[in-house]
Amino acid sequence: MDIIYTIWLRNIKRYLRSKSRIVGSLGMPLFFMLVLGFGLNSVVQIPDTGQGYFEFIIPGIVAMSVLFTSVFSGIQIIWDKQFGFLKETLVAPVSRLEIMLGQTFGGASTAFIQGLIILVLSLFIGLSLSSAAGFVIAFLFMVLIGIAFTAFGIAIASRMEDMHGFQLIMNFVIFPIFGLSGALFPISSLPAWVQPLTLLDPLTYGVEGIRYGLTGASQINPVVSFIVLTAFSGLMTVAGAWLFRKMSI
Repeated sequence: MDIIYTIWLRNIKRYLRSKSRIVGSLGMPLFFMLVLGFGLNSVVQIPDTGQGYFEFIIPGIVAMSVLFTSVFSGIQIIWDKQFGFLKETLVAPVSRLEIMLGQTFGGASTAFIQGLIILVLSLFIGLSLSSAAGFVIAFLFMVLIGIAFTAFGIAIASRMEDMHGFQLIMNFVIFPIFGLSGALFPISSLPAWVQPLTLLDPLTYGVEGIRYGLTGASQINPVVSFIVLTAFSGLMTVAGAWLFRKMSI
């Protein structure tokens, strides 16, 4: 457990010391929240819920912030590999599983913090919570998204050597995952042929879980969302650990 904690702490310290990274990561979520949220709030009404577009979009923006931060934390693996830190870690008398879990929990924690910043900012500009318990539910789904997609990023990074190539591949994969998640539009309003693709997207269940916690409304049962996202998190952790163990330095 010591190595897991040490690597987790290293990731947290690196994140907190990089003020430009924290501020820069707020740019896109704030753009979506302010421009789309306020811009369309007066003209878009979500059917069957009575919600304005601003209330609807906030859970999706929070999930987006967690998603992008967690996935791109996988680049730390490539960075450590290129600068020799990972090699020094791997020769220590610790298992690769512990190293991988430390990286996963560290990346998930920084992603959670980034999502929490967006969530707090949204409270100051108009979001009202359905209940205090809903806040805890939203936190739970944010953590699951962070773990799942940090492990996913580590799994991809374990097979790559180039940071630029990693970023290109992640952009190619992550934007469809975000776009199909129902973060920006109701699932029920999609064409019939698109809805199955949305339900195959694991982020959909994270978005709907956060939406249930923050607004009390969801198009997918929150218990189903929790089960699916937990299973996906476990699957990605196992896959990430296996690929990390097979990685050559």
